Amino acid sequence: MMKTFAVIGLGGFGAKLARQLTQAGAQVIAIDQRRPRVQELRDDVDRAVCLDATDEDALKSQGVDRVDCAVVGIGTAFEAAILATVALKQIGVPRVISRATTETRAEILAKVGADQIVNPESEAADRWRNQLLAPDMFESIMCAGGYSLVQSAAPGWIVGKTLGDAHVRAKYNVQVVAIRRTAEDTDADGVKRTREIVLSAPGADAMIQKDDAMVLIGTDAAIQKFVQS
Repeated sequence: MMKTFAVIGLGGFGAKLARQLTQAGAQVIAIDQRRPRVQELRDDVDRAVCLDATDEDALKSQGVDRVDCAVVGIGTAFEAAILATVALKQIGVPRVISRATTETRAEILAKVGADQIVNPESEAADRWRNQLLAPDMFESIMCAGGYSLVQSAAPGWIVGKTLGDAHVRAKYNVQVVAIRRTAEDTDADGVKRTREIVLSAPGADAMIQKDDAMVLIGTDAAIQKFVQS
């Protein structure tokens, strides 16, 4: 079933999120009180509407009460972000994710009903910190409780060893979720091709090869220690 989203606040963060969700195959209602912002997205999402997102009746009139998830991407008008979060929960949206630019605002939004808080500026800084301190990290996604899911090039010291021999979990407190590698073979016509192999939930006997990418979960400090050892 197609996922449905409402994105409220079409600044840089909200507009980009609305477009990316649409490109990924989701159905998106993009909402802002600024008509020029709405017009910019009209051709890029399923529906772009100009309305007051703190007005419950206006939200219902556009079917926002039937979406799977709503994202309040309002960045500067904090009172509007609070009222929009409350309105979305009042009309029955099952999951509301609200943007906060400070810890205090995050706490307030959580108290008024936000199911999850996003801070794009802080998360971007965290990703760049990881990239600068550990350049071999390709991707980093922040999870709950201070943990991150990271895709990283396998450090040189572990190549040729099994996960068990390297004591990855016991010594570094890092869990290897998957190993990604490329392999070359030849098809029936003699044409060489490259394909990706993904080893999900690898066991202790999984051996790391040169040029492998490892998908890891752990704290930032633990992952950095593992990658930089």
